[in-house]
Amino acid sequence: MPLSLYSLAMAVFAMGTSEFMLAGLLPDIAADLGVTVGTAGTLTSAFAIGMIAGAPLMAGLARNRPPRSGLLVFLLVFVAAHVAGAATSSFPVLFATRIVAALANAGFLAVAVTTAAALVPANRKGRALAVLLSGTTVATVAGVPGGAVLGTLLGWRVTFWAVAVLCVPAAAGVLHGIPARSPGEPGGRVLRSELAQLRSRRLILVMLLGALVNAATFASFTFLAPVVTGTAGLDPLWIPVVLVLFGAGSFTGVTVAGRLSDRHSGLVLAAGGPLLLIGWPALAVLAGEPVVLLILVFVQGALSFAVGSTLITRVLYEAAGAPTMAGSYATAALNVGAAAGPLIAAATLGTAASGEGTGDLGPLWVSGLLVAIALLVALPSAVFRHGPLECGEEQRADPD
Repeated sequence: MPLSLYSLAMAVFAMGTSEFMLAGLLPDIAADLGVTVGTAGTLTSAFAIGMIAGAPLMAGLARNRPPRSGLLVFLLVFVAAHVAGAATSSFPVLFATRIVAALANAGFLAVAVTTAAALVPANRKGRALAVLLSGTTVATVAGVPGGAVLGTLLGWRVTFWAVAVLCVPAAAGVLHGIPARSPGEPGGRVLRSELAQLRSRRLILVMLLGALVNAATFASFTFLAPVVTGTAGLDPLWIPVVLVLFGAGSFTGVTVAGRLSDRHSGLVLAAGGPLLLIGWPALAVLAGEPVVLLILVFVQGALSFAVGSTLITRVLYEAAGAPTMAGSYATAALNVGAAAGPLIAAATLGTAASGEGTGDLGPLWVSGLLVAIALLVALPSAVFRHGPLECGEEQRADPD
């Protein structure tokens, strides 16, 4: 893998830390700004909504600009949003800064995904995407738990400042690691022809499946903190431990899937999908046992990112005819799920009929339901039977 690809991963690490860190900060944010935990959870959805809208919009605006300059502009806007978020005492203002940060993140990631795919041979997109997404998974292993510790010890605002600081070396890595290119080099296609790729039924199907699986991931990940301190009865300092385990699992899953998704994606999906379906209800039933909770959190992190990253790799293959917009399609698919999952899960937090904390488990059941829907949608299709190379060949023969 080219060294410049790791520069992109460094920037994704900083942005991934911001995207996921709220999972360990929601109780503190809610208490400080005078809102409920469920309302605070909508900050995750706000970020995801900004990512959904921003991915195609920002990719379209930046498609004819040199990738390096576009990536740097997005990083600077991201930093400014975090400085504003750290300084505000208003929940609506914090909500707005999350949307702005998400727009910048979406633009960066959409360009980064396309750039990463262009840096490697055509049959190694899965490997390249795995390296890029490793920035996100390392964020869940190190950045997010570190943010949770900072938030517990020094307050949630410190984590926002820390993310802003993290972006400085990330920007330096992009500046020195990504070569400058002239506008239009990524393919020179008319935007209309790239948007026409969305007529492909197979592309839409894979994007839908990716959204459903990511919705399941975010539905539970966003509200792990209440499960740890409520259902499992652990001290708040265990929250970062659980987040580390989830992140370690996600890094394992995306790494293994990255080696398989270019040619054996059907195998990853056929094996990982049913296991993921079993895992979420099992976690809901056994969350009261701390040791089992820790084990299952790692397993679900691995399965979620293995299946999810494989589906997103297939989006890149299916959208091969849209070289400058494919990254935005993948980013949008990820974040439709990231927006919907916490919103659905938040509605279940108020279902506890007693003081025993049963409402904390609602998000885990939601995750199981979303994965079940994904499998039901996938079964009639060829998703489990064909790898992306074969799918890409079929798409070129029959784009609809």
